Amino acid sequence: MLSTEPAPPRPPAALTTRALVVRHVAVFATFAVLAGTFWTNLFTIWGYTAVALISGAAALTCLMVVRPDWRRTRVPWSLVGYGVLSIVSLAWSAYPSGTAATLLGAALCTILGVTLASCFSWPEVVRVLGRAVTWVLSLSLLFEFVVAAFIRHPVLPNFYAGDAADPPLLDYWSRDLLFSGGRIQGISGNANLLAVVALLGIIVFGLRLAARRDEPGAATLTGPERRWTLLIRLGLSVVMFLLSFSTTILLAAVVTAVVLAAALAIRRAPRPEARTPVYLGFLGVGIVGAVGAVVFRTQLLGLLGKSPDLTGRLDIWATVWRLIEQRPVFGWGFSSPWAPWEPLFTDLVIRRGVRQLQAHNAWLDVWFQLGVVGLVLFAAVVLSMLTRTWFLAVDRPRVDLDARRPYTALSLAPVLIAVSLVVQSVAESRLLIESGWVLLVLLVVKTKQEPAWPIPAVAASSDLAPAHRRDVVGG
Repeated sequence: MLSTEPAPPRPPAALTTRALVVRHVAVFATFAVLAGTFWTNLFTIWGYTAVALISGAAALTCLMVVRPDWRRTRVPWSLVGYGVLSIVSLAWSAYPSGTAATLLGAALCTILGVTLASCFSWPEVVRVLGRAVTWVLSLSLLFEFVVAAFIRHPVLPNFYAGDAADPPLLDYWSRDLLFSGGRIQGISGNANLLAVVALLGIIVFGLRLAARRDEPGAATLTGPERRWTLLIRLGLSVVMFLLSFSTTILLAAVVTAVVLAAALAIRRAPRPEARTPVYLGFLGVGIVGAVGAVVFRTQLLGLLGKSPDLTGRLDIWATVWRLIEQRPVFGWGFSSPWAPWEPLFTDLVIRRGVRQLQAHNAWLDVWFQLGVVGLVLFAAVVLSMLTRTWFLAVDRPRVDLDARRPYTALSLAPVLIAVSLVVQSVAESRLLIESGWVLLVLLVVKTKQEPAWPIPAVAASSDLAPAHRRDVVGG
């Protein structure tokens, strides 16, 4: 006679061990991509490639272990279309080897983004990002301190291949500016990249602190860290943001703060129809701010220490535009970043002795590479990301029939990260590569597959996304 008793659950230790391994892999891979050129400066491009391959393989292994349940009706088709067009562009690429090599990099970043989106719940995604950010910022501060306190002179990357006697300023890994009040560059060797990570830390740790302070039971979602630990991490993020001062990221922070204020105001609207005046008010603020920035751009740029040509970006954009005019429909072929060994990019843009490998505008870069067709698909990807992250932030959690569940501060994180990425895309092309592309894929896939923010009672029993527990527990 067959027993009707349910099978005994797998011991909690098995679940915990597997979840911890997957989480640690995700943290390392995210740290690797946020650190960016740190690996090139440390191990040369070949070491960077090895780390990228290892991280991508580890993320893919996590996907195979967790085996997430995909909702086939919730596939982000605009992202799929953009990816397919990038691959197909090999057929007409003016630099096929560059297209193939950068497609591999894009694939590795896509795998990591999909892994983060499908193997973890929303709160756990925020925790993974926080831990990776902490490693990047802590090591950056330690690195700059060692250079300033012990080495006491600017440092070039290991195995530097250029003229070490007279290298371009932009080639230095660290300029030894920590004690002199200059812009530090951190382990990535780039002040802008360090500022991006610091802003991400401000968003993540600020919201986690707000959630722990104001929401009963939120500790099950925000993580086990004590309040003082989160305060230290937030303080570190603020300090590193100030020390790596970046005009582009400062602008991103300002716009992000305005969006945060708008989302909080929308949340406080007592009825759906009361949201309309709030939307109109912030739309007016946005229009006035944009017009004012254009009219007084010279004064604002001077105040921020920038030249009227946006630090050479106008010349770069003009060069890229001339290429766009030659192939406006399907572009020259995918290459993000630009492949430096390809003849087209060898002398395309040289600034201060350094070859530029991006258009310093993601939208122009996409148009140049994949034409107006790619630009439309990319715009659809970004618009879907902004729309879904916005409603995730301003709508109450809907995991059951209860329509009055309280808001959570953590659900603001996706839209704030999305907005900061989009603002950066106007002056940088980082949205198309490395951490920018990983975060874009993460947000697009996650908001499509899991549009509702989990509540403590639902998510407390597992770090992994609720839809994925059967696979983890059942093996």
